[in-house]
Order: sequence, then C-alpha cells, then structure tokens
Amino acid sequence: MKQFIDFIPLILFFIVYKLDPRTVELAGHSVELGGPFSATAVLIVSSILVYGVLFVWQRKLEKSQWLTLVACLIFGSLTLAFHSETFLKWKAPVVNWLFAAGFLGSHFIGDKVLIQRVMGHAVQLPQQIWTRLNLAWVVFFIFSGCANLFVAFTFHDIWVDFKVFGSLGMTVLFLVAQGVYLARHIHDETPQQSKD
Repeated sequence: MKQFIDFIPLILFFIVYKLDPRTVELAGHSVELGGPFSATAVLIVSSILVYGVLFVWQRKLEKSQWLTLVACLIFGSLTLAFHSETFLKWKAPVVNWLFAAGFLGSHFIGDKVLIQRVMGHAVQLPQQIWTRLNLAWVVFFIFSGCANLFVAFTFHDIWVDFKVFGSLGMTVLFLVAQGVYLARHIHDETPQQSKD
C-alpha cells in the first residue's frame, strides 16, 4: 500500500500534464493549468501535501519517501526555475539509481542487506535468498532508471505516459515476481521449521 501512496503525486502530475493549457481562477488569482510546468508545480505541491500528511499521521517518513520528496523538490524547482523539462526528466533515473546504490551498498554496510531490514520482520529466509532478492532489487532499480532515461530523451511524446504507467507497471510486475519467488522459498522453509 505504501508503494502506491508514492504514486499519488505522479498521477496528479500526469492528469495536469495532459490537460490542454488554460487559465483558471483560483482564490482570486489567474493560474495557468495544463502542460509540463503547471504539472510540475502540482507535483511539488501534492508531494509536500502527501508526505506532510504521512509525516503527521505516522510521526515519520521512511528514507525512501524522504529521498523521493527531496528529489521532487530539487528537480521540480530546477524545472520551474529554468523553464526546462530536462531537469524533471532526470528525476526518475536519478532516484532509481540512488535506490539501487542503497540496496547495493547494504551488501557492504551493516549485518543485513536492505531488503532483509525492510521485510525481515515478516519473513524468515536463508541469508543467500535475502542476498539474491536484494541483488534483484539492485538490478530492477538500475533497469528502471535506464528505461526512464531512454524513454524520456528518445520518445518525448510518450515519456510522461511511460513515467506513470510504465514505472507503475514495471513495479507491479516486479513485486508479483518477488511474491512468487518468496512463496516458493517460504513453502520450502516451512517443513524444515516444523521438523526442528
């Protein structure tokens, strides 16, 4: 569920991006709505609101949510300041590669890989399975970053569609594949635990 909350600002960005540019009256002010720059402003504001509500509700944000929020503020602000979509196109690849670096770095820092720290309270697995699963996340984030970068700078007309639906689709497929992989190993572990 938490992973999908992160997509709320992205979906709002998509909706506003796809609108035909128009001027609307909002609280006595004329606001341009539609296109990349108003969509970027909506992305920034909705990210602050979503993560702000989460912070108030949970009394904290996860590191991944902080990273996403900070990246949105930096790349979104640069996009608006320089009036160039190029900065926003780099946001998804950079965030994905930072996640990949975090997962990879956890193989060398600490006693548990990152995926084990995240899921270890709910699932018991042998260390080699945790290592493989963590490396799968590294590969996924590298691939996702490269795919976003390639589409953003090669297919300008569909990069926003890919950013929303392609990224979401890749994430869902990966989570399903992870679930199948985990189910196979959890099933294998149950008889051994009952023998002990």
